Amino acid sequence: MMCAFAGVRSRLVRFGASALFLPVLALAAPAGAFDLPAYLEDVRTEYGLPALAAAVVRDGETIAAAAVGTRVMGEDIPVTVEDRFHLGSNTKAMTATLAGMMVDEGKLTWETTVGDVLGADFPGMSDTLSAATLEQLLSHSSGVPADTEELIDLYFSVDAFDYNPWDRRHRLLDAWKANEITIPEGSPFQYSNLGYVIAGMMIETVAGEHWETLMNERIFAPLDLQTAGLGPQTTFGLVDAPVSHRIDEDGNVTPMYWGPASDVPPVMGPAGNAHMSVGDYARWAAWNAGEGKHGPALVQPETLRYLHTAKVQTPVRENPPPGTPTTGEYALGWGLVQFDWSDRPLLTHNGSNGMNLARIVLDPEEDLGIVVLTNFPGRTADQAAGAVLAGLYAEFSTDE
Repeated sequence: MMCAFAGVRSRLVRFGASALFLPVLALAAPAGAFDLPAYLEDVRTEYGLPALAAAVVRDGETIAAAAVGTRVMGEDIPVTVEDRFHLGSNTKAMTATLAGMMVDEGKLTWETTVGDVLGADFPGMSDTLSAATLEQLLSHSSGVPADTEELIDLYFSVDAFDYNPWDRRHRLLDAWKANEITIPEGSPFQYSNLGYVIAGMMIETVAGEHWETLMNERIFAPLDLQTAGLGPQTTFGLVDAPVSHRIDEDGNVTPMYWGPASDVPPVMGPAGNAHMSVGDYARWAAWNAGEGKHGPALVQPETLRYLHTAKVQTPVRENPPPGTPTTGEYALGWGLVQFDWSDRPLLTHNGSNGMNLARIVLDPEEDLGIVVLTNFPGRTADQAAGAVLAGLYAEFSTDE
């Protein structure tokens, strides 16, 4: 549905395609009638990706999972199903779930405004920004814009790594607070990373805990996502996960092994910097696809269904960037799109930090979920992941 940072690194990378091929090893779990590793390897080879992973869940259980390829393009370092992949903007659904927890606990409502929570800490905030509600921020309908050059400069400011992430979020909002925001005519939808950063600030303010702590204690731990973390997926100095890959304006591919250059600045965490294995991401998919039927009870079932319910129509876009829909609806951290291979709208989202790509599709009617991950960005990666989603839905949906 959405791509987390398709515009954030516009002056640093170009989403493109490279026809690169290399021999790799496929590792899978568990085996079944459908040969998922062989299928993924065919797709990975066709689209020239370094690594590709996917999983299918039904009725709360993972029924297929596999990872194929190499951690670094041009090197023979086979991936495994335990390898961590970057989720990019698919983190947004987790931030929205944290918001749902705060609503369930009476610390926020969906109509709570930015001014209600943050106004006292940010004197001089514009009246329009102050009036934006939590639900509007999470549905990209508040008027807070998509990434502009001004915002990109703020994300990648010279002091981006001089402060703790929550202090940087404060400085970011303080620098931008006086801007008036405007809801466009027609569809109010504007895909806003800043909106999610602000929502994250509201959540951590009322919770009395940093967003990063809440993610670990309220999402990762209860769901037993043992590989989950925030920031770059590789350990500094180790090639212990599929590394990020950057594509320059000439189409040259550079592996970004570790450290700050391999992810967006930490200030943007609530908008998308989580990582985890395909198996753990499948567990997250299963929990959402069940809409309250599978534990743990992170939020009330009605709250989870509310998170999944459309709030705004997205405008029609011609030739959108990778991961951005032509049209559809947006809920809270989730999009709803009727693909040409599905007979009803499905919950979905895409994520990218400009160097990786993640896609997810959920069909709550069937209690079915599919996740696809790769350590490569751009239109080629998006097309490959889309082909896998379509292929696996055709294979595993009972409606097909």
